Amino acid sequence: MKQIVMCFVIVLSLISTSCITQKDVVYLQDKGTVINDSLQLQALASPYRVQVNDILSISIKSTDSELKKLVEIFQPTEQSAGTSGNGNLYFSGFTVDLHGNIEFPILDKVNVLGYTTEEIEDKVRAALLDKYLKDVSKIFITVKLAGLRYTVTGEVGGGGVLTLYQDRVNIIEALANAGDITDTGDRKDVLVIRQYPNGQKIHHIDLTDVAALKSPYYYIQPNDMILVKPLKRKALGAGQTATQTFTTIASIFSVLVSTYFLAKNL
Repeated sequence: MKQIVMCFVIVLSLISTSCITQKDVVYLQDKGTVINDSLQLQALASPYRVQVNDILSISIKSTDSELKKLVEIFQPTEQSAGTSGNGNLYFSGFTVDLHGNIEFPILDKVNVLGYTTEEIEDKVRAALLDKYLKDVSKIFITVKLAGLRYTVTGEVGGGGVLTLYQDRVNIIEALANAGDITDTGDRKDVLVIRQYPNGQKIHHIDLTDVAALKSPYYYIQPNDMILVKPLKRKALGAGQTATQTFTTIASIFSVLVSTYFLAKNL
């Protein structure tokens, strides 16, 4: 019987540490990593620089009636029937090719690789002024990414390849759009796989710490992959709550006792 009690104590110790606590599931806790009573943190969000395979939406408008016909030449093709949102932009937008160029009407190829959308606006404006227009003061150019496309997988409510039509999206918003992290997901070590000109890099961010607001990975970028690992507790097969854990312990203890008496009576 002593062996059973010892086994029970060991199982109890293992499972008692396997309950998912509030600290495991609450976002942006004050862990003393930030010395600021008001917790007014400035999140880091560096300007995004265009990559290969990005799709750009470029709009050129003019208030000058004489320039409107010329401006129409630069507009993308009309929307394809049966397409909408990002699907339509796939056909009517400007895709960055493997050399970092976009094919722009009349202007031919324009290199946009590594530039911000504001810088691309300046490049298009300068090209128009150089080749076709004497004055671009009445020309309004807008360059935007055709949605922020990213991938979420792992311990989330509903992962997949997702698109949000916003200029800035933080990682918590991105995860919420994917059904949020489940109770068995590891919020303390979320992986962000980010694209760079020389390849991909894996970054880590602790979303349970308010210091995450200062992380350069708090705001996601197009083509980011977000991976949520399962908690080690999940591998033990224990309950997520105290009630579930108690039920698991009681079941294991019942099996141990039954096994002991069966073996004793043989």
